[in-house]
Amino acid sequence: MKVLMMTDIEGVAGVVSFEQQGYADGKYHEQAKRLLTAEVNAAVDGLLAAGVEDVLVVDGHGPGGIAFEEIHPAAKLLHGRPLATPEARETAYRDYDVSVMIGQHALAGIVDGNLAHTQSSRHIDAYTLNGKVIGEIGQWALYCGGLGIPLIFLSGDHAACAEVVDLIPGIVTAAVKQGMSRSSAISMSKEAARDLIRERIQLAVQSHRTRPIAPLVWDPPYVLEKRFFHTDVADGAASQPGVERVDSQTVRLRSDNILDLIYR
Repeated sequence: MKVLMMTDIEGVAGVVSFEQQGYADGKYHEQAKRLLTAEVNAAVDGLLAAGVEDVLVVDGHGPGGIAFEEIHPAAKLLHGRPLATPEARETAYRDYDVSVMIGQHALAGIVDGNLAHTQSSRHIDAYTLNGKVIGEIGQWALYCGGLGIPLIFLSGDHAACAEVVDLIPGIVTAAVKQGMSRSSAISMSKEAARDLIRERIQLAVQSHRTRPIAPLVWDPPYVLEKRFFHTDVADGAASQPGVERVDSQTVRLRSDNILDLIYR
């Protein structure tokens, strides 16, 4: 089995602040990167124990969230900004059998979602796909579904775990912190969080082998609405080809192919 691992920083135990930990100029950003990398390494340990042969880690945090010098020696890392072209990434991803997510947060607007947001914590209010509000978990699960890859595991805060279970019943999760608000949480110790991830991701692989989870696929056509906090950001989005202006803060995109739409 070959595993594609998407990562983010806001769902990591001990990370509770955008300004101090999530943003590149934050005082504790480098420390947060090490916390994420350690959770990634625990996940790789669990995958290897379950017999996985190949792990590609995708650094999915905006400015980058992986401390390369500390990454697990058995893992490969896809990193760098700006991102490679969609075609290049799809070519790399198609080699993988299943996907997992480490360090994930809930979608924007979840009251107990620690560091909850959708794509941009500064600019985006909501994404709605075919009438259902989705966040970054739904985006990745549907993108992978378009490639025929199932999402079988997620770690993050409790709200993120609840979100993915709603999308993919039967998925295995590991909640490493409980959000108290958008800016505070009760975190497990770093050791306990890593132990939990290591144990639960191994279970996810074993469970998938006996009771496979199907790729997440919604029926086309697809209509994606993106609502921004401010009109000037909507102005920029509306100027792109194939984008409709819905109102002063919202744009709409349409496609029959989820891969062409979900990350625009």
